[in-house]
Amino acid sequence: MKLTTLDLCGEEPIAVGGMVTACAVSGANVLRDMREAITNTLGGQMTRYEKVLQETVDRALEALADRATAEGYDGVIGVQISHPMITEGAIEVVVSGTGYRRERGVG
Repeated sequence: MKLTTLDLCGEEPIAVGGMVTACAVSGANVLRDMREAITNTLGGQMTRYEKVLQETVDRALEALADRATAEGYDGVIGVQISHPMITEGAIEVVVSGTGYRRERGVG
């Protein structure tokens, strides 16, 4: 499954489909939040949050690929990633793009 932020898929001819969306949410962890609050106060890299955020983005992209496959698409173009705040202490990642199918027998 090809996911790309571009509006094209290289040189291969494609038929553009509909919008495909997915999201992933990671819940709060009280201990992690307390450690990160201290880091935020004193300064420094918030590595625990970075790890959770990356894992959540990865899950959202995997869900996007699964949903596109289920809808019969070969890939998703124009992928966008956002992270609106759903509730304090949680990380939400929303991904969306346009599904496409490779045009077979062209050329």
